[in-house]
Amino acid sequence: MTTSPLFYQAGPEMPEVSHGRGVFLWDTNGKEYLDGCSGAISCNLGHGRQDIRDAMLAQLDRVAFTYRTQFENAPALALARQLVGMTDDALEKVFFVSSGSEAVESALKLARQYFVASGESQRRRFVSLRPSYHGSTLGALGMTGYQPLEAPFSDITMSSLKVSGPDFYRQRDADRETHVRRVLEETRNQIKAVGDETIIAVVLEPVGGASTGARLVDKAYLEGIRRLCDEIGCLLIFDEVLCGVGRTGTWFAYQQWGVTPDLLVTAKGLGAGYYPVGAMLCREEIVEAVMASGGFQHGHTYAGNPLACATGLAAIEAIRDEHLLDNVDARGRQLQRGLETLQCRYPWVGDVRGLGLLWGVELVMDPTEKTPFPAQANLFARVTALAKEEGLLIYPRRPLDGLAGDHFLVTPPFTISESEVVLLLERLERTFARLDREVVSPLLEDSAPSTTIGI
Repeated sequence: MTTSPLFYQAGPEMPEVSHGRGVFLWDTNGKEYLDGCSGAISCNLGHGRQDIRDAMLAQLDRVAFTYRTQFENAPALALARQLVGMTDDALEKVFFVSSGSEAVESALKLARQYFVASGESQRRRFVSLRPSYHGSTLGALGMTGYQPLEAPFSDITMSSLKVSGPDFYRQRDADRETHVRRVLEETRNQIKAVGDETIIAVVLEPVGGASTGARLVDKAYLEGIRRLCDEIGCLLIFDEVLCGVGRTGTWFAYQQWGVTPDLLVTAKGLGAGYYPVGAMLCREEIVEAVMASGGFQHGHTYAGNPLACATGLAAIEAIRDEHLLDNVDARGRQLQRGLETLQCRYPWVGDVRGLGLLWGVELVMDPTEKTPFPAQANLFARVTALAKEEGLLIYPRRPLDGLAGDHFLVTPPFTISESEVVLLLERLERTFARLDREVVSPLLEDSAPSTTIGI
């Protein structure tokens, strides 16, 4: 076999994709896969949609690319207006990019420039959670709390102040309210220790993504973080690259709790996997201060290009026209019930958590102590490989700072039907049966204490 010139990350040889339709993909050998993770939680509308294709072709027939300093274009204006409306006009300004990492970088730079323009250049620190994921470019990586991704670049990144977020699965406090109060107090103390006058912004995911396995916050926590930011005069940035644009059943995940940020970033599902497009949204007064100081010193070649924005506009129109947020809610509740049924059947399914069609499943060796499996067992990779053999695509990572633990995401397209959710759960059940037989049972046997009595 000829060695491929392509390289991405380490891993097994992959099948070559042939085509996709709806929630299914096929490889060149004819094997069918149910896309249970929307690719990289991006293909929110499934594969092979004629309406998205038509919108892209129509824009191609007009113009595919214009540069933002030379022309304005109608798709960018229309998409920006849609996004502002999706925040109920709470965030009035939009800056387009091509990816989630670019969106995060843009938010970090705008927030810093805002304080420079406002005469507070001593603000030079960001605060983010550990674990978390905010992107792979150096600035975004500095916000990320995931050790394997950080380690090779730790001496060349500007790392944020890392604080703990709420962990309602592993918390040892007396109750949920006590846990949130303690986490907020620890965050406050860590910020005070470095000087609250040095903080630019707190950056967090309202619903965790790949690095935490859909770990949730709650209203009390977000309200507490909002109060803290207002008290010390810093900004609040929500990273909704993964959980935004309808994934949780509302346009943006923060709307589940009614706590509005100063800046918000989104990408992935904004282009529904058909063309790369992302966005930073922010309050108007931030932009006004920056523009009055000479303009935003930042930009990307493909920022706001018409083909990308026409694609994003078509994706949002499809979600509206087909009432897909209602389907996200209904199918999400169906998926939750099915995952919780599997949790009851297999004790090593430690936690099932999520919202809408964003669900995380964490696997543990001891469900009482919530002890993870040995890291070298690579259960997150094993379950993903078995699922793929069973014709199901899921998205794996490690929840404990990337060093230990095993989880995967189940995040199918918004268009998934009731019968397709049933099929997804059937394939996942077959995966679990094999995992239990082939991997988990031998591991538990090997770890069991010997009862042999010496003579």
